[in-house]
Amino acid sequence: MALENKTALARARACIRIEKDALEATAKSLGAEFMATVRAVEAAQAAGGKLIFSGVGKSAHIAQKLTGTFNSTGVSSCFLDATQALHGDLGLCAEGDLAILLSNSGQSEEIVRLVPVLRRFGVQVVAFTAFPDSDLARHADHRLIYRVPREACPLQLAPTASTTAALALGDALAMVLLESRGVTRDDFARYHPAGNIGRLLLLKVKDIMRTGERLPVMSENGTLQEAILAMTKAKSGSIALVQGRTGKLAGILTDGDFRRSALSGSGFLERPVADFMTRSPKVILEDALGVEALRMFEAHKIDDLIVVDRKGRPVGLVDGQDLPKLKIV
Repeated sequence: MALENKTALARARACIRIEKDALEATAKSLGAEFMATVRAVEAAQAAGGKLIFSGVGKSAHIAQKLTGTFNSTGVSSCFLDATQALHGDLGLCAEGDLAILLSNSGQSEEIVRLVPVLRRFGVQVVAFTAFPDSDLARHADHRLIYRVPREACPLQLAPTASTTAALALGDALAMVLLESRGVTRDDFARYHPAGNIGRLLLLKVKDIMRTGERLPVMSENGTLQEAILAMTKAKSGSIALVQGRTGKLAGILTDGDFRRSALSGSGFLERPVADFMTRSPKVILEDALGVEALRMFEAHKIDDLIVVDRKGRPVGLVDGQDLPKLKIV
């Protein structure tokens, strides 16, 4: 029988609260054993070893996801099918590797059987489980323990809170290692050359800026009227104003500056544009990453950003209206 809407929503909220309880319990329990695993991963990587993740059932899915996460942050990792491992796939193991074996109960036969076999290859073992007294935990070199007061499944059968806690703990390990290794956005971009992440992280300002006829530029000695006509022709909300002899950026005039100029009295259109421009505007270099431009838009609440070369001369314009189209916001 289908649940009524009110009952279904109550059940859903209860499920999320139970999984939240598991996350909080796991976070509170972190301590020396977690840090021992962090150091073990660092040592394996420093020695040129790799991480080997393995699990069966739902734990296998978590293991595969974590394999991808660690690879994406530059930690060489692979997934080992626990069953196939005993039929030839152990060839991927080498001395100095670190195996992270996932089993919620810590009693999964296929996983427990791997421990002594891996040790013969000179591979240290991390038990990744919810039960610190399990066979897996007792025979491992290190332990990653997550805490699950109860599963969200009303039958207490389907892995729910346990898989959520395991995934979160694995992510926590990956992120601590990412930060300790000083991984930068450029590093991350190298591991994600395709897809939206790669596009976002590799896109540079010169790839998104307006140039040519779409970049209005004029001398700061011109009139306000000339500046407005140039902006209109370029269909731009601002114009870069430069020093007459050097061509270096002197300031910027925006639509807002123009509206405020109308309050200065009659004849304002014939006055020098320098009287109304914003001096020392925010600028960015053309070789900067596109996300840096986005950060400046957000931090300074601006609508337009002048792009300059190494000599301070305007070479482009990033219009805030273009960012949603480029899908970097």
